[in-house]
Amino acid sequence: MTLLLIATGDTIAHRASGVASGRELLELAGPPPQRVVVEDVLAEPSWDTSVSTQLALARRVRKAIAEDEFTGVVVTHGVDTLEETAFLADLLAGRAAGGIVFTGAMRPLSHAQPDGPVNLATALAAAADPALAGAGAVVCLGSELHAAHHVTFTGAFTSVPHPMLGRVLDGRVRLTAMPPPRPPVVNGEPETDVALLKTYPNMPPSLLTTVTDLGARGVVLEGTGAGNVPVELFGAIMELSSMDIPVVVASRAHTPGIGMAERMGAISAGVLSAQKARMALMVALGNGGGVKAATRYFGAL
Repeated sequence: MTLLLIATGDTIAHRASGVASGRELLELAGPPPQRVVVEDVLAEPSWDTSVSTQLALARRVRKAIAEDEFTGVVVTHGVDTLEETAFLADLLAGRAAGGIVFTGAMRPLSHAQPDGPVNLATALAAAADPALAGAGAVVCLGSELHAAHHVTFTGAFTSVPHPMLGRVLDGRVRLTAMPPPRPPVVNGEPETDVALLKTYPNMPPSLLTTVTDLGARGVVLEGTGAGNVPVELFGAIMELSSMDIPVVVASRAHTPGIGMAERMGAISAGVLSAQKARMALMVALGNGGGVKAATRYFGAL
């Protein structure tokens, strides 16, 4: 039984003399619960993570579980975009039966009290625990476990309004909620060019058509609490939908409403945040899908 540790640098690995390797992080975390294979991945800072890096990590996670027969995978990642990369890995993992755990740190190794080594040790214990096999990707910081489908970073990681998935206590996973249903399986490569726009009153519709003129194959709009977007955008939403370019509307409050935009052809993101809806739309548009494929996919999430 073997775990895979994928180390991407960032805060958890930052020290005064440079960036610690995955092997060095593993030594600081203490004896792991199982044999660990370490892979270091050159990645951008989390605040500037590229789609290509996110996809590469998600693909490696899926392959490690589905083909390479690792018991589980732990990915160290910067916290800024950890929730998006973890959710993309969750979407691509399909029915893979292994623990998938993302972790990071709020304080670097150079801090007087770094949290990275403890977070990594806890994440490794979680990935090795059979309780997470097939549960999809989770985020583990401190002793808390959050489903990638629900977790949000707001200065700390939280699943609100959903319950936290569980905790790691004395090296064992204690689930306190059921994992979310597994997402539908989509074959084919995700579409990487999906735009995300935050709406505001009197927002010019030309912003939507500009991003699609530049090549975007789908657009996610972040609307208000009820999922409403400015009426000025209705015509552009109808136009893009008629061109088979899906427009997904997410709520800034993570509520499932979509408002009148649905009548114009927009697709509801449900309770997904706008940033996660972007990941989901990328996957939904795999193999050249359009509005129908996106509608089916979001309806099944």
